[in-house]
Amino acid sequence: MGAEGDLTRANMELAAVVMQRVCGHELENLIHSQHSDSRVHMEHKEQLQALRTTSCQLTSCHPCTPTMAESEYTRFVDWEKMGELTHSSGPSQLSCTDLRDLKQFARQGLWSQNHGMRSQVYQQLIRDVPCRTVTPDADVYRDIADRIVRRRSTCSLALPDFVDGSQVPTYCLNGDGTGSVRKITVCIANQFPDISYCPVLPSIVALLLHFSKDEAECFEMVCRLLACNDPGRRLLDQTFLAYESSNMTFGDLVSKYCPRVHKLVVASSQDVLDVYSDWLRWIFGDLPLPYAARVLDVFFVEGYKVLYRVALAILKFFRKVRAHQFETSGDLKQDIHSFVQGIGNFVTSQKLLEKAFAIRLFSRKEIRLLQMANEKSLQQKGITVKQKRQNVHLAVDADNFHSDIVSSKEMRNIWSWVPERFALCQPQLLFTTSEHGCSLTRFYAQCQGNEPTLLLIKTTEGEVCGAYLSTDWAERTAGNKLSFFGTGECFVFRLKPEMERYEWVVIKHPELASAPAAPDSSQTADRLTTNSTSESQDDPSNRLSPFLATRHFNLSSKTASMFMAGSLDFILVGGGDGNALYIDADLNYGRTARCTTFDSPPLCSETFQIAVLEAWGFQDAINS
Repeated sequence: MGAEGDLTRANMELAAVVMQRVCGHELENLIHSQHSDSRVHMEHKEQLQALRTTSCQLTSCHPCTPTMAESEYTRFVDWEKMGELTHSSGPSQLSCTDLRDLKQFARQGLWSQNHGMRSQVYQQLIRDVPCRTVTPDADVYRDIADRIVRRRSTCSLALPDFVDGSQVPTYCLNGDGTGSVRKITVCIANQFPDISYCPVLPSIVALLLHFSKDEAECFEMVCRLLACNDPGRRLLDQTFLAYESSNMTFGDLVSKYCPRVHKLVVASSQDVLDVYSDWLRWIFGDLPLPYAARVLDVFFVEGYKVLYRVALAILKFFRKVRAHQFETSGDLKQDIHSFVQGIGNFVTSQKLLEKAFAIRLFSRKEIRLLQMANEKSLQQKGITVKQKRQNVHLAVDADNFHSDIVSSKEMRNIWSWVPERFALCQPQLLFTTSEHGCSLTRFYAQCQGNEPTLLLIKTTEGEVCGAYLSTDWAERTAGNKLSFFGTGECFVFRLKPEMERYEWVVIKHPELASAPAAPDSSQTADRLTTNSTSESQDDPSNRLSPFLATRHFNLSSKTASMFMAGSLDFILVGGGDGNALYIDADLNYGRTARCTTFDSPPLCSETFQIAVLEAWGFQDAINS
């Protein structure tokens, strides 16, 4: 056959041996042997190298037989309902510990085709979670379970109050399995008296029970997730404060990364946050088991941020399907639940994850800062335990709201764009040219001390535009010269002739910045550094976390951080090619142009005369 035929045959023989041998060292010897053959072409060396990479991670390529999996994991599972999860076509063991490889394998579903291997991987990953010194383990469960449950039927055990009425999702559990979920959850409550709110816990227990040999093993895995003491690693929320701030954070992310979905929710629901508050239930409760297990695969490797990604991807698919073929009930919240429960009719689990990881989300640090800011806002308002929804949701009161520029409906649409921690507040009119006159000095006097503020402008041509400004106007006097300040939460918008919002350019183009930036002590202090210093000197209890502060980013150009500036002669919002808004000292004339900071076109006629200008603050609706 010649050299080429011999080489092909040799490669086929090598592949067969690789699939039969479980030891990566044997493969390495084979590769070196093949490399010594002068007939091996470069492209075949690359193929052999790929085989080496695969083998160093998988210690066995033998398909795991169904009988082995059934013998270990069928106690709590109705195996006939498991469907594709009963397949044993993949590798049976994983020896990889490199995080980058684990991420890749989890996203590709490497262990999703072998139930036994997935169970072993879960145990390995959870075993590596850093925990409190004293964390309940399987032996503790064996000691306390019978004493706590006694002779009561496990199926009739009452779940702890902290699950807030959440039911036990059956997934593919049999009758014994659903009873065991209740038993394990009750025992966890006994060992974790500090948990005050964790509605997702029954779902987590139910999911892990599918991959546990006995109740004690499942108990230990869940306990380790709850006892994680790594401050930079968030797994399960255990208080209402953490739970509600997570909902608010998700709402903020939807507003920024799924604006079309957010617009649909605002138009279809009276309580936007109530819709978003079910986001964890979509993942742990509504998703079918094969999908939920794929989410767990990546969650255990990459952490809480994965859950935000998956929930955002769910909403993106929901909007797409709803527009073409999904039958609606008139109840958007229920429609989303129905879609997620039947998601298998529309998209595969792999496509869902691909969509999730295609979203160019904020860094973990920025999401953590946003979460902290939302928690701070709730604490300041005394919302640390569950309260009625109307206490934490703003609906602009049409009877009490009045503006010379926007209607109550239009203001509600604007309010849906602001960060969730400020949507807890009511709009408070701080300044209007109709009452306070056309004076920039008076504008500053009325607005200083308020953070954030909302600027509304109506032109003599009937056009309406404005800006959400994150920072107190008092910051403009912090330096000796005109300088920009503010954070990446600032945005500009127009309402008429059509409604459109333009956010910080870095949100849609994260390649313009890389976070976090290491401080350079030798660098001459500029305006942004001065702001950072002044913040650190303030009482921390009086300021929210600096979410999207420019000092967290390595910006390629300062035009990306030109949020707001002011002098006695004018107001500026945005910069770069031009200002999104320029307002003169008499609050009479203005200009607008294409702006680099917000990647925005002119918001109205490029040169305009102001009919009315208003500034709104955010009044605490609970304590007022």
